Amino acid sequence: MLQLLLPPSTDGLGVRKLLASLENIGATLGADLECGAEARSEEEELIMMVGASSQDTIASRLVAARKDGSVGRYLVICGDRPYIHEKAVENGVRALLVTAGYRPDEDIVKRAKEKGIVILCSPHDTATTVKLALCARMVKNVISDDFMVIAANQVFGKFSGKVAGSRQDLFPVVEAGTKRLAGVFSKSDLVNLSRTKLSLVDHNEFSQAVKGVEEAAVVEIIDHHRLSGDLITREPVRFINEPVGSSSTIVARRFREKGIEPDAAVALCLCAGLVSDTLNLSSPTTTEVDREILTWLSDLASVNPDEFAEDFFASGSLLQHADVRAIVGTDRKEFTEQGVLLSLSQVEETSFKGLEKRKEDLLEELERLRNEGGYSLCAVLVTDIQRHDSVLLATGVEDILCQLPFDRVGTQEFVAPGVVSRKKQLFPAVCEAIRKFDEGEGED
Repeated sequence: MLQLLLPPSTDGLGVRKLLASLENIGATLGADLECGAEARSEEEELIMMVGASSQDTIASRLVAARKDGSVGRYLVICGDRPYIHEKAVENGVRALLVTAGYRPDEDIVKRAKEKGIVILCSPHDTATTVKLALCARMVKNVISDDFMVIAANQVFGKFSGKVAGSRQDLFPVVEAGTKRLAGVFSKSDLVNLSRTKLSLVDHNEFSQAVKGVEEAAVVEIIDHHRLSGDLITREPVRFINEPVGSSSTIVARRFREKGIEPDAAVALCLCAGLVSDTLNLSSPTTTEVDREILTWLSDLASVNPDEFAEDFFASGSLLQHADVRAIVGTDRKEFTEQGVLLSLSQVEETSFKGLEKRKEDLLEELERLRNEGGYSLCAVLVTDIQRHDSVLLATGVEDILCQLPFDRVGTQEFVAPGVVSRKKQLFPAVCEAIRKFDEGEGED
């Protein structure tokens, strides 16, 4: 903003130019605007001239300005000097700024009005008047839109490199969509950046974590899956990994260990997670701990476990109501086994009703996902929780598909009776198919 007060160059005419409206100049100075012509609100490029030299010098400068056609932009600033007032009006300046509370002669005022010359009477001395007149400039004239803006929901890793390499020092942080200012990010913030603390629940791989996990400080992991993947932490963390049917069971046990009872709403959410993961305690992953915890949680939530499970699974069918991306992506896990990248999804339904008419769309989505993610196998396990049977839809490397230990009823469809667990049944079966595929390649 100092550009408003300090000219970029102090040589020649540039230092004397003032882009401002005469109305703003008068308001900034608290000047009397009753003399001369009306002060307009439109901005004008004025040329300031302080009448501090001799009378002859001032007169010659005004005559020269009249001859070169610039006098109509002149803002002559002086105190109680009637001769300068006279010459300014005579030569047709744009405005006369009289300082120190003085007022020109009435004859000067009259002639100024006739010529359309504005007269401003400032209560300040000449030096103060000149400084304040510069403050009448509009901020918009030095505002630039050539700067980097950071969206409030942008991941740090996506913009940190650009920030570090930019000549800009401060970066506005704006709300996505509205563009309203949410804060300011400074380059100095890169020096000692405070990282978001994050707990990983129900997974222990970066590939399954939220976007931006690499920049966060992982402080805790709560999971019931096998250990795998690329998880590396900078500091030691609390790692709780237990062979139970649901991570909800582990979370609930943490409440009990701390002597805390979750409120009814939290207990109900944990019930839902436990019922979903264990298919209401019927999955082969179910343990006695899961049964004990579900009884405790259902008492706190004031629900009957069996009735709640029935209502829970009947509340909404993905096959009946969701689009194919939601069906495949709602409960999808990514795995790497022997260098083979896999995507395994699971959908739990109360029946296979609706599967037949969604089958082709689901296979198209699996193929799209496979091509986009570079997977060797993309599959969705559709499980009937009442019959404890599943149908597997899969796309991928044919040599792996043909090794799957399920009844193949179509090019990309398999019947998997008794298979209800992705962790203990589907994934081990896929791993075995990959092992056989690798051995087969070795023999060739």
